[in-house]
Amino acid sequence: MQIGLISDTHSYLDPKVFTAFKDCDEIWHAGDFGTMAVAEELAEFLPLKGVYGNIDDREIRHAYPENLRFECEGVDILMTHIAGRPGRYPARVKQLLKESTPDVLICGHSHMVHVENDLRHRKMKYINPGAAGHEGHHVMRTLIKLKCVKGKLKDMKLVELGPRGRAT
Repeated sequence: MQIGLISDTHSYLDPKVFTAFKDCDEIWHAGDFGTMAVAEELAEFLPLKGVYGNIDDREIRHAYPENLRFECEGVDILMTHIAGRPGRYPARVKQLLKESTPDVLICGHSHMVHVENDLRHRKMKYINPGAAGHEGHHVMRTLIKLKCVKGKLKDMKLVELGPRGRAT
């Protein structure tokens, strides 16, 4: 299954997202949609899984959970917006990992792309796709594409959407 992983759109959905995700089976949004319109547009394009982020309003928080645990082709996924980073998880995330460590932890919030094998947690893969919107301190707007195949992640690819700046 081909996945398009995106986060921190902050109310801006670049048309390049649709080109990048044209061969995907699902989109996973790791929070800070910004508006329900962004979620709806993504969901009209492809099946969408998502979590709310710290800037998301009551409508988005009603439609999407804080944490989402699911399986994709035998890969155990945990997605939450604010997860810190390996070695520096907040207490809420530490508790989730203590209860049951997933194969993959997906998050957003930092606006910085970060992919790492967290050896402290059963070789869990940590993935933050960076930010796809214009708001924030990041330099390049990014997303990630990956495949879930027979219990493994494969063919992970970083896609750059262009520099952060004013939304046009």
